[in-house]
Amino acid sequence: MRRPLKKKRTWRPDLKYGSETLARFINTVMWDGKKDTARAVVYDALENIKESGVDPLETFESALRNASPLMEVRSRRVGGANYQVPREVSQNRRLALAFRWLINAARAKKGKPMAEKLATELLLAAKNEGDAIKKKDDMHRMAESNKAFAHFAW
Repeated sequence: MRRPLKKKRTWRPDLKYGSETLARFINTVMWDGKKDTARAVVYDALENIKESGVDPLETFESALRNASPLMEVRSRRVGGANYQVPREVSQNRRLALAFRWLINAARAKKGKPMAEKLATELLLAAKNEGDAIKKKDDMHRMAESNKAFAHFAW
């Protein structure tokens, strides 16, 4: 018997830009329940993007689109062997992976405040560059190289 489907969560838009996606991103940036700190970091990053002369919300949306993977590989055991089966990524997981990759890429950089690192990573992702985009490309390459096992996806 299948397990019941989760109820879809509704998100309140963020205070400054009125975007539900940005509110979810702020929650992903948050550590130890410090939402005000996370909000300050994200808004400062968007201000840094604004100072570079581009629309911050449009850059954010573009970075998410570029960093979101379309395909991933899932491990599947068939007849005693494990196969990496390429699967399409659901919209919710696509966003979650893009958030995670952007934030981890920003946190991995050293020597600058988090807001600057996040702004840099968002600008790079909007231009199809940076560590988050490299991670997505690696995932797509893995799915492409294992497409011979696509018939195991059911």
